[in-house]
Amino acid sequence: MADARARTASSAGPAGSAGSADGSRLVLILVTVASVLLVVDITMVSVGLPRIQDDLNGSLAGLQWVIVAYSLTFGAFLQTAGSVSDRVGRRPVFLGGIALFTLSSLACGLAPDVLVLDAFRGVQGIGAAMLLATGLPLIAQAYEGQRRNMAIATWGSTLGACAAVAPLLGGLLVDVASWRWMFLVNVPIGVTAFALAAAKLPRDRPAPVAGRIDWVGAATLVAMWGLLNLTVTRGDEQGWTSPLTLGQFACTALLIALFVGIERRVAAPMLDLALFGIPTFVGAVTISFLSRFVTVGSSVYFLLYFQGALGMSPLDSGLLLLPIFVPQLCMGLVAGRLQKRFAAAHIIAAGFTILALGALLMGLSFSPDASWPALLPGLLVWGVGSGIASSPVMSIAVNTVPAERAGMASGTANGLFPIGAAVGIAVLGVLFAARFDTVVGDRAGVPDAVRERIVAAARDGDADRVRELTPARGGEAVTAAIDHAYAAGAAGVMYGVAALALGTAGLALILVRQRDLEPATGTA
Repeated sequence: MADARARTASSAGPAGSAGSADGSRLVLILVTVASVLLVVDITMVSVGLPRIQDDLNGSLAGLQWVIVAYSLTFGAFLQTAGSVSDRVGRRPVFLGGIALFTLSSLACGLAPDVLVLDAFRGVQGIGAAMLLATGLPLIAQAYEGQRRNMAIATWGSTLGACAAVAPLLGGLLVDVASWRWMFLVNVPIGVTAFALAAAKLPRDRPAPVAGRIDWVGAATLVAMWGLLNLTVTRGDEQGWTSPLTLGQFACTALLIALFVGIERRVAAPMLDLALFGIPTFVGAVTISFLSRFVTVGSSVYFLLYFQGALGMSPLDSGLLLLPIFVPQLCMGLVAGRLQKRFAAAHIIAAGFTILALGALLMGLSFSPDASWPALLPGLLVWGVGSGIASSPVMSIAVNTVPAERAGMASGTANGLFPIGAAVGIAVLGVLFAARFDTVVGDRAGVPDAVRERIVAAARDGDADRVRELTPARGGEAVTAAIDHAYAAGAAGVMYGVAALALGTAGLALILVRQRDLEPATGTA
């Protein structure tokens, strides 16, 4: 632990080492544009799945792997890509990520069948991992002190806000053009970003780390993250207590133990385990997990409520997210400025407390016939809290380590994003299903077997299937009961999220220590 603190106390070099102020701004713009592409792609594609199925005549399993393949490789390669960039340099890994993501996007857009689409979605996930894992270290390398905090706040706020409106973008592309344009739109942007990065991105030197790349550790790390992502992504469908899921968790635990054993014996590990002796670093990665659990996990279910109970189209639901998008972007930038005057722990705790208030207001406003003005206060407060809470998290992740290890720190924190989202969707889905089942049972009086199928279809977001399962006899009463169930289920999720957000605020106050951040957060 003492060694880790010593490394923490060392700073990586001046902000000017990456070039002039204009050069630093160009780095921020390039990294933000490239990162927005991959973050939007994560959520946007789900909107077009029905059109993909109609066009390519794919099976349900093949269609699911359009999402799973990307998430699996993205989560599996994040940590390894970040750690490798600490050795070989950010620039080559970043450029390779742009090239791989752009070419695979083109292949996805031209895919003749679902199998080809699934395969290139997996490749696209690897390119996305290379981009995201190196984006934050490139920013840390270009800025220092408060300017670094503001740059990271700009990057993070833009990504979070764009992710919030990704369903709207996906709906527009699918309605106006074709599902293929969800992938093809990446190509001209990717080509432009690659050309600018190749010409303007400053060349960097690999970090002076002794020893060769730990390829055995890298392979073990990829396998561990990949299996963990697969397990949490497929666990709900497989059954969380099924032999297959339990076996996958057991294998993941064995891979973790094997990886820890390998890292303790190598001179230059892929992940320095001593970092977990720094409470602030532990706080950063834990809050990274919980932030995605809370925000992404809950968004699935309030979108189900918008479409299931209120009858909104995907496009209308996306438009209703704009009250989250705007304050999230603005308040993320405000939180970046606040880091100059206030401790990061206090900013994060305040953000999650406001997020909890937003969740409570949203839950109270959810009813079968709610109007958008009634929903607006909760959505606005949720956006404010989300922007404030998320902005400093990535700053503290990289500010607890010297800049030459920023890839390792970024990979660890970012690697927990897809895990947090998947676990959040699964756990909050249990709350949603329990409330939905209770309300349908109390109000509709349908047979248990039918009710179970209705609950399962509702949780999967299959509104057409819910309507098909609604009995003709007493259909209006059952439909009304289902609308109430959507509202009650989503409200239950938001109440649970409010409690978890308050717990996360307390955790930030306990773990995030300003003295761990002092070397990197002084005024530039």
